Amino acid sequence: MGEERRCPYCDEVINLNAKKCKHCGEFLDPTLAASHGSSISNSEKRILPAFILCWFFGIFGVHRFYVGKTGTGIIQLLTLGGLGIWALIDLIMIVIGNFTDANGNTINQWT
Repeated sequence: MGEERRCPYCDEVINLNAKKCKHCGEFLDPTLAASHGSSISNSEKRILPAFILCWFFGIFGVHRFYVGKTGTGIIQLLTLGGLGIWALIDLIMIVIGNFTDANGNTINQWT
């Protein structure tokens, strides 16, 4: 039992040393995923909170702090969201499902 862990993508029990999940087929190492043309795209963050934060506080970059992008969140805070343009672009990216978290994973679930 000590030689097992849970897959971060489907939560099934897999071998501790597995490179790829036998249940969902996702590569567990990002470097292997990139070399095999697979993209790890499941983020723990959700679209709805990111959208609400961007809608109400977008010019302050609060949505970027939420997804873990503190560096660009600070830049948005100092530039008022790129005078609103950057915040508007982020809002569109969130709605169409192309916004990513700090690890580069796409935020693709609403709730």
